[in-house]
Amino acid sequence: MSADSAKLSISSSPLSAEELRKMNDYWRAANYLSAGQIYLYANPLLRQPLKLEHVKPRLLGHWGTTPGLNFIYVHCNRVIKKFDLNVIFVCGPGHGGPGMVANTYLEGTYTEIYTYIQQNEEGLRKLFKQFSFPGGIPSHAAPETPG
Repeated sequence: MSADSAKLSISSSPLSAEELRKMNDYWRAANYLSAGQIYLYANPLLRQPLKLEHVKPRLLGHWGTTPGLNFIYVHCNRVIKKFDLNVIFVCGPGHGGPGMVANTYLEGTYTEIYTYIQQNEEGLRKLFKQFSFPGGIPSHAAPETPG
């Protein structure tokens, strides 16, 4: 699709309520996964009341960059799907690692590369624990973050 034909097919009408709901749900999930990587050592689904031992003793990663990256990611995905585009999202360097990991985890590509991080509660615990933790992954966007 050429840039001109893409411009012609973009509607000036607002997104539907269903599109907005799905995008908001995705964005909120990405933000939770991002915050969980920065802060949580255990109890990823908060099934127990939060305790000090669930929180990492040393917090690294910048929350401030993450919601914006997650916002851009969800909107890029919407446009990619709508127009069947071949696009690559380039991020970094910087401490946006939690956002990039969260989004690739949500879409399933993180688990394709790192098969020991499954999309279940145990996989989520491993995902959270490894972030900016000894033997884990760095807090910034890097070749291994997201993968």
